[in-house]
Amino acid sequence: MTYTDSFFQVGTPKLYSYLMVSKKEQEPLLNKNCPIRQVINIVGDKWTLPVLYVLIQGTKRYSELKREIPGISKKMLTQTLRKLESDNIVNRTVYPVVPPKTEYNLTVFGNKLIEPLFVLADWAEAHQAELQTICDRRNQNK
Repeated sequence: MTYTDSFFQVGTPKLYSYLMVSKKEQEPLLNKNCPIRQVINIVGDKWTLPVLYVLIQGTKRYSELKREIPGISKKMLTQTLRKLESDNIVNRTVYPVVPPKTEYNLTVFGNKLIEPLFVLADWAEAHQAELQTICDRRNQNK
């Protein structure tokens, strides 16, 4: 049985099977060209989603981002912003003033990425109790 077949047995719509397995070659789930894996690689680290969440509110300076994201170090904020900039998700604007002024905002592509993240946030809100149970169980096992 292929992974695709298991989707049909549990009632997952056929529409979603193309996302998981290439029909031509029946490649393994989440191979390097899989769009789901590509999205997870972009937003799946610890600090990307908090940075995106703050930038949804509009253009922010580095110091504002640092202040609004509890627990993030300067190093991790800088690395996350650089990665998002190189991925064309965040735009960085440097103003030639003294002291230097740098602002960050979402690109058009970044704003398009936010839309499905809102859907995920709505799902998380609807399943908050189940998610809290999972988090509590994981914290007990540490």
